[in-house]
Formats: sequence, C-alpha cells, structure tokens
Amino acid sequence: MTGAALDGVGAIPDEASLRETIRRRVEAAGTSFYWAMRLLPQERRDGMYAVYAFCREVDDIADDWPVAERAKGLADWRDEIEAIYAGRPRHLIARALVAPVERFQLRKSDFHDIVSGMEMDAEADIRAPDLATLDLYCARVAGAVGHLSVHVFGDPSPAAHRVADVLGRALQLTNILRDLDEDAQRGRLYLPREILDRYGIRDSDPARVLRHPALPAVCRDLADIALGHFDAAEAAMKECSRRAMRPAATMGAFYRAMLDAMLRDGWRDPATRVSLSKGRKLWLVLRHALI
Repeated sequence: MTGAALDGVGAIPDEASLRETIRRRVEAAGTSFYWAMRLLPQERRDGMYAVYAFCREVDDIADDWPVAERAKGLADWRDEIEAIYAGRPRHLIARALVAPVERFQLRKSDFHDIVSGMEMDAEADIRAPDLATLDLYCARVAGAVGHLSVHVFGDPSPAAHRVADVLGRALQLTNILRDLDEDAQRGRLYLPREILDRYGIRDSDPARVLRHPALPAVCRDLADIALGHFDAAEAAMKECSRRAMRPAATMGAFYRAMLDAMLRDGWRDPATRVSLSKGRKLWLVLRHALI
C-alpha cells in the first residue's frame, strides 16, 4: 500500500515512539475529535488516536487516491486488519492498533465495516442514494467507529453500543449537511433520493442540486432525521457510564451545536462551511469534563 515504504517494513519503533507519532498526526488534523478525546485518560486517549488515524488513512484512500488504485489500497487494509489480529502488522498505524485491540477488546468486524463504508465511496461517486443505502453508509463509516470507540471509552454495554449506532448516524448526517459543497466538488451528493423527490428535485448532478431553490427544504428534512438520532443517543446515554461516555457526549454537543447553526443559517449558501469557534469548543469540553 502507498505509505508502506514510509510506515511499513522499516525499523520498528518502540511503543512510546509509535504513540507520539500517532498523536502528532491527530493533532495536525485539527479535528473536533481531538478536543473530545482530551477527556480520556492517557491510555484510552492513545487508543482512540490510533483508531482515528486508521479512519483517516482509509478515508484518504477513498477520497484522494487515484480511482484505479483505491480498491487495491482498501483491500490491502483488509489484509492489514487480519494481520493486526494475527499479531504481525506491518503498517505503522496497524502497529499502533495492536495494543488497543488487545487492551480494549476491539472487534475485528467493526474495522472491516469501516473499510466497507470507504469502499462505497471508492467504487463510484455516491449520488442521491436511497434512504436505506444512506443509512447503511452512515452505519459503516460512523456507527462502526462508534462501536470501536465505546470499547476504548470503557463502556462496552448494549446501551453504549446503541449510542454508537444512533450518535454515529447523527454525526455523519451533520457532516453531510456541513460538507455539501466540498462533496459536490468531488462529484458526490449524499442527500437522499426520497427527500429530493419530495421537493421536486429529480436531478442527481451535485452542482445543479446545490443551486436548486428547494435545497434548504431538503436539508431541513435531513436535519430532522439527524436530530432524531441525537435525541435517541441522549436517551441511550442515560443508561451508560457517565464518566466513560464523556467524550461521546462532548462530540454529540459539538455536532448538535453545528447542526443548530446550520438550521439557523438555512443553507442559503452551501459553500459556507459552518464550524464552531475554539472558545465554544473549549466551553463544551469543560462543561462535559465537569459533569
């Protein structure tokens, strides 16, 4: 796989160096994820950083690699997942996952589900999927990450896995509503066909759909689905360990605040990407740290 020459078969770094390398990658990404993970104890934080680095790696393959090479790159990662569980990983990120996989009993199937989601993006540009396909996509690219995460957080209970399912969907739908223009530039349109049809949008061309006057109504309907998932996550979280689920609650607060901001703005200009200020993120982190 691309990156193997840099990250793979060379000198094997010790565990401390491996953790530091992964930490720097996560910090450099500038993601909201980083803020929420600061609530975790060091060992669990390192585990989440490794999971995040894996997700970024396969996402980059699906988004940025030449189209002809994407399937092979993701297939190589399926082999690497098997190698992690067999105790013989080669890639740097795979090596960083060995300890968390063992320590937190991470499920192999969740890693494979994430790759399956990336394959949906890599095989062809997704354009106006039906609601069932969109839900499957969200389950794979976000819900599966949630299932890994709750193990690392320290609450692998059925209620925590319900949080993973619904909060993952809420976060991914929020991402879709935030990134309409960026996705359109990649030739992708994740807005579901049933909602587009509801407002008389028969087109599947991303650029034309984003210029359609009914776009705000479509986005509001999809936002309603996301809000339902946020509410379901909040209800399921009441049955979980409050301390363990602080990072999940923080991510939920981040993304719900973003969705609220988009609803206020009304998707008047899809090219305007909503984000939270550093101060607002810090306030939300502190709020959940003190709960």
